[in-house]
Amino acid sequence: MANSIALVDDDKNILQSLSVALEAEGFAVRTYNDGAEALKAITAQPVDLAILDIKMPRMDGMELLANLRKQSALPVIFLTSKDDEVDEVLGLRMGADDYIKKPFSQRLLVERIRALLRRGEIARGGDTQAEPVIQRGDLTLDPGRHQCTWKSKDVDLTVTEFLILKSLALRPGHVKSRDQLMDSAYGEHIYVDDRTIDSHIKRLRKKFKVVDGEFAQIETLYGVGYRYRDH
Repeated sequence: MANSIALVDDDKNILQSLSVALEAEGFAVRTYNDGAEALKAITAQPVDLAILDIKMPRMDGMELLANLRKQSALPVIFLTSKDDEVDEVLGLRMGADDYIKKPFSQRLLVERIRALLRRGEIARGGDTQAEPVIQRGDLTLDPGRHQCTWKSKDVDLTVTEFLILKSLALRPGHVKSRDQLMDSAYGEHIYVDDRTIDSHIKRLRKKFKVVDGEFAQIETLYGVGYRYRDH
């Protein structure tokens, strides 16, 4: 069955050209030119992935993402204009999995979509049923169930956050560079800049601190990368 994608943008030209390109790649595409309409439709009939423009009337991409995150960890890619660096970082902190700048290569967007869907399948147990549960002190990561707990309390992570944390927790005490974390979360052929990884780490820490205000297991080594404390 074809993966379903919700495409939300108030630019009809982008909706038309992108939906044609994505359908040609075998995706089932549903288009919306309004965030409020998209939220209602996606809630009623969930999709496998959503591509959201940030700036839209009635309900912008940020507000739509916030509402979607209340109900699911649906993979989300933001479309941002060239000068929206603040929006990119804010969007990633709020729970977007990736962003791509306009004007963009449709081939690159398709690669990003495939990478996110692949990671979603892995997280749901598609390739990881034999993968062991990772236990690091109070942290438990179950890759087969895409489940994370801290001190027996659930921590709801996106696929990207889960893969970054898993990469760190597999080798506690060892420093992982941003490039290594990118490869773990995005695959070797997808490039994202350093700020993207930093934003994911900030979101990870924030989610754990909601469960435990004393959480400090993810350490920053300035200019080098990150590591998971081994004690």
